[in-house]
Amino acid sequence: LHAPERSSIVPALPFTRITFMTRPYTPLYLAGQTGSGKTAVALALAAKLAPAEVINADAYQVYRGMETISAAPDLEEKALVPHHLFGVIDPTEECDAASFAKLARAKIEEVSTRALPLVVGGSGLYLKAITHGLAPTPKGDPVLRAELDSLSFDELISRYRQLDPEGAGQTNLKNRRYVTRNLEICLLTNTPASLIKQEWQDNQPDIRAYYLKRERDEVYQRINQRALLMFENGVTEEIRALEKLSATAEKAIGIRVIQSHLAGEIDRETCISAIQQMTRRYAKRQESWFKREASFQPIPVAVNDSPDQIAEKILSAH
Repeated sequence: LHAPERSSIVPALPFTRITFMTRPYTPLYLAGQTGSGKTAVALALAAKLAPAEVINADAYQVYRGMETISAAPDLEEKALVPHHLFGVIDPTEECDAASFAKLARAKIEEVSTRALPLVVGGSGLYLKAITHGLAPTPKGDPVLRAELDSLSFDELISRYRQLDPEGAGQTNLKNRRYVTRNLEICLLTNTPASLIKQEWQDNQPDIRAYYLKRERDEVYQRINQRALLMFENGVTEEIRALEKLSATAEKAIGIRVIQSHLAGEIDRETCISAIQQMTRRYAKRQESWFKREASFQPIPVAVNDSPDQIAEKILSAH
């Protein structure tokens, strides 16, 4: 089996839609499961809606040095149209949904003055943070903060785990500032901080947003093929070159098992199989996420649909 192609796109003539092509340009959001073909479709859309520029909305493609493991657009693809927020953060740095949304919204505003912002990604929480806006968290309380500062780090972690076990599992527990702030939010709101950080400013935004909906078996086949292609493209050397990783960056699917492979703990075949399985599970969670999101309109994709044909489906859906 061959890995699904991404770059074999013949740019089409500009395909103007009045609603998209008035200044400032109205953003178009393109989402979908990992391996669904978002990159190729984005390039086809960019050709039809020129001038257009692609803005990343993937949690891991924002990191430098992780292009292969995150399946980021390659240099040839980036040369076809301007791309933004790909490889702009060092993998030692944290980047949560709130901080990413701030970056993305600023870039969307900038790009919209000269071209159509085409926001592309599969990270549901990050996309929703951009489109719906995260509700503000409560301001710090000096009295409570003084009390928390008097506790040992172990005591802070213990209390945080009790009040927000899910959030604690997603937080860098080596960073006292993060732990203290999240615990403070829990105590001020009497609600887990991880839930507070998923509340929205606008539950029904007026946006043009679509997600690619392929049959599950096809998505799984594409995922399996892409994992093989990653190893052909040197993903093990990419991971070997990474040094200290932030708590966010190290959650990218495949990093830990590749590190185990590099350490001689598992063989190549076991490593690939594990990555395929983890990615399939992630794709299933993505499928459930986008099914719930009324703001994102599904675009059915058939096995033999070309990127150009899929782009036309999106433009016809508006």
